[in-house]
Amino acid sequence: MLFGILWVTAFFEYCSTFIVMVSASTYYFNSDMHGEGEVEVSLGFTYCLKHFGSLAIGSFIIALIRFIRIVFLYLAKQAEKSSGDNPAIKIIVKVGSCILACIEKICDYINESAYAYQAVSGESFCSSAWNGFLLQVKHMAAFAFANIIAKVFIFLGKLGVTFGNMVSCYYIMKLVFKDFEGDVEKGDQPISSPLAPIAFVGVVSFITASIFLGLLDTAVLSLMTCRAMD
Repeated sequence: MLFGILWVTAFFEYCSTFIVMVSASTYYFNSDMHGEGEVEVSLGFTYCLKHFGSLAIGSFIIALIRFIRIVFLYLAKQAEKSSGDNPAIKIIVKVGSCILACIEKICDYINESAYAYQAVSGESFCSSAWNGFLLQVKHMAAFAFANIIAKVFIFLGKLGVTFGNMVSCYYIMKLVFKDFEGDVEKGDQPISSPLAPIAFVGVVSFITASIFLGLLDTAVLSLMTCRAMD
């Protein structure tokens, strides 16, 4: 049951990623020196159904690794309880967790590279994974530079959206709802501290910005793949 949930979750995650990649690739190849082209999002849904098996394979690999991590962490906790404060067991658990997390990151990046290549070429999953890997090795510097720039913009975007919403929340509470003064006629008391609602707005804003700006990282990988292939 747990593995099935992990597989389905990873499948829908890669479906959304693949749709974004197909949309970004259509934007690239529909654009020329005369102007920007259109983004064919509907084509992404069509390709998602066409490459259903490839998406299932990639999501199966990630789901299997995540399942192994969960089982390992469960067994590790049991081992730590039974061994007490044995430092050797704790070191083994930390190293094992780090290795499994690293493997998951590597496989996830390989899968995304394969889907970025597959969005353009239409080849099978294994062939796209190999060719996408060779393409990135050939243009390693360009991919690395693009990824760094994308992460910088994503980080600045998260900070900007979060800080802007927190400042807006403060002034809305102060000037619009007058929460700092209270309403004597209605019997409303002024709030003692605005930190709790502003912190809540900040957390929600950061999560929302992370979800939407995460698409930029996927689009950059797809556009760089299109440029390298082109």
